[in-house]
Amino acid sequence: MTLVAGVDSSTQSCKVTIRDADTGAVVRDGRASHPDGTSVDPRHWWDALGAAVADAGGLDDVAGIAIAGQQHGMVVLDTDGRVVRDALLWNDVRSADAAAQMVEELGREAWVTRTGLVPVASFTGTKLRWLRDAEPENAHRVAAVALPHDWLSWRLRGYGPAGESPLGPDLDALATDGSDASGTAYWDPARRDYDPELFELAFGRRMRTATTGDEDAVVVPRVVAPDEAMGTLSADVTLPGGAVARAGLVIGAGTGDNAGAALGLGLAAGDVAVSLGTSGTVFGVTDTGLADPSGTVAGFADGTGSRLPIVTTLNAARVLEVIGGLLGVDHGELGRLALEAPTGADGLVLVPYFVGERTPNRPDATASLLGMTPATTDREHLARAAFEGMLCALADGLAAVEASGVRVERLLLIGGAARNEAVRTIAAQVFGRDVHLPEPGEYVAAGAARQAAWALTGSLPTWEVATTTVPADPHPEVLERYRAAVR
Repeated sequence: MTLVAGVDSSTQSCKVTIRDADTGAVVRDGRASHPDGTSVDPRHWWDALGAAVADAGGLDDVAGIAIAGQQHGMVVLDTDGRVVRDALLWNDVRSADAAAQMVEELGREAWVTRTGLVPVASFTGTKLRWLRDAEPENAHRVAAVALPHDWLSWRLRGYGPAGESPLGPDLDALATDGSDASGTAYWDPARRDYDPELFELAFGRRMRTATTGDEDAVVVPRVVAPDEAMGTLSADVTLPGGAVARAGLVIGAGTGDNAGAALGLGLAAGDVAVSLGTSGTVFGVTDTGLADPSGTVAGFADGTGSRLPIVTTLNAARVLEVIGGLLGVDHGELGRLALEAPTGADGLVLVPYFVGERTPNRPDATASLLGMTPATTDREHLARAAFEGMLCALADGLAAVEASGVRVERLLLIGGAARNEAVRTIAAQVFGRDVHLPEPGEYVAAGAARQAAWALTGSLPTWEVATTTVPADPHPEVLERYRAAVR
């Protein structure tokens, strides 16, 4: 049996799954936590990768590995391969003003034509603009810009800071894939190439790629094909904590986290997934070019060479954490309370913008509660409003994805919160569709493992994913009331 490993380096944690390359059967897995915050020293990710690999029993018998990571994060390196400042994560909104400036300078239509998206605070390019203006001394030190999965893959391949890694700080060895590059705001998913003019517009410095050879410019990772290996280890690499990646290990291209989930689920045309993590996403796979000048739907690339139109919200399971904390209950008890209240919570509506919002683009927004009366101001109604507000925001995302031209024939619900009975029941009401529930699993890590098998064998394996179905129970009045509240 040939084994492959997939890594999900997410906002909250690092998960490692080791699977049979032919069938996708899980052999073993491991995990480790990441620190909280929207600005994080990437060293924590490297330490967590070592701990998660050790927890999964090591890589001695693994033939290939790939890393999927949280998208957009800005990892900036100096000439010695050292991190210049803590990485700004996708959910750090300090670059909101920079994003607005960049949109004004070029115009929405031009951004969509050249990158498939309209800049918002999440994207790497807007974070570079913020760095340029807010921390010019740090900006001057930058010799390379990478994303979280790029940097982790580089470290795993033996590169890193001078004196701390066997191969040293070869910045030109940085590599990424199209799915992650497509979330930077300086890569064109149609041409599948960087746009140096947009990089310079964002950062005020020239971009250096393998083809430009400009020694004074900033290095960006080369983009490898989905089925291509970033490299094969020529010598053992010791991870933090003592686990060892052995010589001969094939390291796949990796992906952004949502593209990894699409691979893990085996999404095809007509499939759309709603993912409920701390944040929420709605995404599908299509071969059709996308253009949404409103910026609601970002036309990312997926992990196979197609497109991955996506809507992202900052507030998903976070909503349940906040309201559950307020009521002093866990997710399970919060769900039980919610199901004791009637559909629509008797008019109580929670607009769940607890940390601002990305879709709609309201980075400075706050949450609000409407429709409070003596009859609705109790634990059950508040719990119900929390679930409905979270899911209504994602239902609007689904409507936007469908309006962009993506067929929605099968709706899949994934993420830790999808295991909650109240989420399943209320989703069928809010979405008004059959909701398909894949068996519980780490689908981002599974997608990375599937890609590792592709790089190892030259063929993308087919791994079956079992699902159950919650029948549609349409209650359009819930979404209508929510939409009236957010106008």
